[in-house]
Amino acid sequence: MTERLLQRLRSLGPGLILAAAGIGAGDAVVASVTGIKFGPTLLWAIALTAGLKFVLTEALARWQLATGETITRAWVTRFPRWVSVLFAAYLVFWSFLVGASLSSACGIAGASLFPALSVPWWGAIHAVFATFLVALNRYARFQKLIKLLVAVMAGCVLLCAFLAAPPPRDVLTGLLWPRVPSAGGGAAILALLGGIGGSVTVICYAYWLRAEGWSGPEKLSVVRRDVRLAYVFTGTFGVALCLIAAGVHAHDANGPRIALEIAGRLRDLAGPAARGIFLLGFWATVFAAMLGVWQGVPSIYVDLVGAWRQQPTTAQDRPIYLGALVWLAGPPLVLLWFQQPVAIVVAFSIAGAFFMPFLAATLLYLNNRRAWLGPLANRTLGNLALSLCLLTFGLVCAREIISAAGR
Repeated sequence: MTERLLQRLRSLGPGLILAAAGIGAGDAVVASVTGIKFGPTLLWAIALTAGLKFVLTEALARWQLATGETITRAWVTRFPRWVSVLFAAYLVFWSFLVGASLSSACGIAGASLFPALSVPWWGAIHAVFATFLVALNRYARFQKLIKLLVAVMAGCVLLCAFLAAPPPRDVLTGLLWPRVPSAGGGAAILALLGGIGGSVTVICYAYWLRAEGWSGPEKLSVVRRDVRLAYVFTGTFGVALCLIAAGVHAHDANGPRIALEIAGRLRDLAGPAARGIFLLGFWATVFAAMLGVWQGVPSIYVDLVGAWRQQPTTAQDRPIYLGALVWLAGPPLVLLWFQQPVAIVVAFSIAGAFFMPFLAATLLYLNNRRAWLGPLANRTLGNLALSLCLLTFGLVCAREIISAAGR
């Protein structure tokens, strides 16, 4: 089974980076916290979220294959100017949160493996190291590094899930019987929707498609297979993390101790080796996500500025790319010294949920314009799926707004 999984991972193109970038802080911490608090009860929400993210990613990839234009440029060229300005403001805010979130998650992983340094220091070390790796490496080399990290995280985490999983009946019930726990279940689902499979990172797929050289309607079947495998892997991985964390005592799993407490449970179940395997997989997961986000998100800034200038992307846009990279890696490190790493990750996941209704609504509009997409325009099933995304993420955002108003 493991060999078959590794073969599928090797067959992934840009979807591999998409999976790595989306899994990191959102899946590793939010899914773990969900497993600690609710056990396998919310597995269905993880599977649903992965399915919804597939629908959105397939739709934005279809737009790009049909028109040759990224979704970022479409927000500039096909909508009133306020749409792209609003997105740009959100992007700056979100980038700060995602930088803090990933640095916090890497800090938790580093401190769990080598506790001589604190979470903030390990977070800063990972952020700086990832910045240099991304700035100095080309896409082909970068993809090889991501494949190595994904192979490590897949092997480690899936093995640990097999060792720690509750009875199969509980797992199947959690996957197939949707339930919302009365105490905090709604907030947990919100965090899963914002974290599993990424949020703004979804549109980075456009730039990895371009780097892979995939363009034109004839590539649609290849792209769909790539995205499908990416989200099957994402959903499986989120479920595995939740199962591993189930059974950990919630009062012991706070802040930087979350990975250690989960690893301690595995040690009690299967011995010291299982503890080390989990911590290695946890580190590979969050560091792969950091590399994916550091590499992809600056391309959104470059594309947005180029669209406003009505110019194609060129090598002269390198300073914009590097500036965005520094913004991701530098200023957010201040938040690490507030000593609330898990809270930062959960806050980022919730903020990410606000982006998804916007993406779903604009894709519903764009992909129904047959004059622009021709035969790749939405059909009935595509419209139903995107409408479900819009309704689901819209309800999530409405709940969060109401919750924030009541606090």
